[in-house]
Amino acid sequence: MALEDYKGVYVFAQQVDNEISPIAFELLGKARDLAEPLKTDVTAVLIGSGVKGLADRLAEYGADKVIVVDDPELKDYRTEPYAHALSSVINVYKPEIVLVGATAIGRDLGPTVSARVATGLTADCTQLDIGDFPLNPVPGKENEQKHNQLLMTRPAFGGNTIATIACPDNRPQMATVRPGVMQKIDPIAGKKAEVIEFNPGFKADDRYVTIKEVVKAVSDTVDIMDAKILVSGGRGVGSPENFKILEELAEAVGGTVSCSRAVVDAGWKPKDLQVGQTGKTVRPNLYFAIGISGAIQHVAGMEESDIIVAINKDEDAPIFDVADYGVVGDLNKIVPQLTAAIKAEKAKKAAG
Repeated sequence: MALEDYKGVYVFAQQVDNEISPIAFELLGKARDLAEPLKTDVTAVLIGSGVKGLADRLAEYGADKVIVVDDPELKDYRTEPYAHALSSVINVYKPEIVLVGATAIGRDLGPTVSARVATGLTADCTQLDIGDFPLNPVPGKENEQKHNQLLMTRPAFGGNTIATIACPDNRPQMATVRPGVMQKIDPIAGKKAEVIEFNPGFKADDRYVTIKEVVKAVSDTVDIMDAKILVSGGRGVGSPENFKILEELAEAVGGTVSCSRAVVDAGWKPKDLQVGQTGKTVRPNLYFAIGISGAIQHVAGMEESDIIVAINKDEDAPIFDVADYGVVGDLNKIVPQLTAAIKAEKAKKAAG
């Protein structure tokens, strides 16, 4: 099959307990951007049991078509039947691009499927574009450049650099994309998509895992990706004990504490609170960057915040280049004063 026979941008629309995961809507939004220069359409692949009713929701968020693979064997996620479902869709419909969320499910499913359909996969992407490859052609060999390729950007070497990868000789071009990186479109109420029902047939064998029990963990930790206000600390905070002053500020402003990679590497805070290329991508209304130098890997995870306030004793810190407001000074003095001023103002409003 020639590469030009592969058409369309496909999104694995992850659902759990018949509820579509937010990453599916984010990927559909990005898929629309990618489909425009390719002059093609966007297809959501919905896999599960009794899930056909979710198709309209996917249409509202950008899907032109929805391929529904519905079977009792797909009620709960298991690698083998889900991989059989998605790889069968790819083999039959031949998409040019396939996007999968870099969730626990997607990180298991994506590589398995890419191996079965004999193509490459770029994992944990933070940026996707349509462009020419190679990016910097050898002089005199410009005619060997391949156009309209999916350029997949991801952190590499432990997050210390950023790599852009292409898959010019195989189809589909596959990528897993980190949650929170792409933006979903505003839903178009009442929009409909062409619904295609497809079932490759499922026959349980010794590779089908038997689920004995599902235990759902309950956490009282706020997901920093959902927070409207984040008070983020870096190595400059000095110690895990010093995070108490950040927690007091977060409490005063109704926010949540987060941190940089250096803090996680030092063991001061858990990975779930890390912002950046190798952590989570956030878009709060207000982001405090306290004691954070502003390395490119961290900035990539928070630069879309509405308002960024930086506090750092180094006036040349790169974080000030992206900050809307900057304060140069000792955070141990500035943060408690800021917290006290906010509390006083709130008390004044409450009294008045």
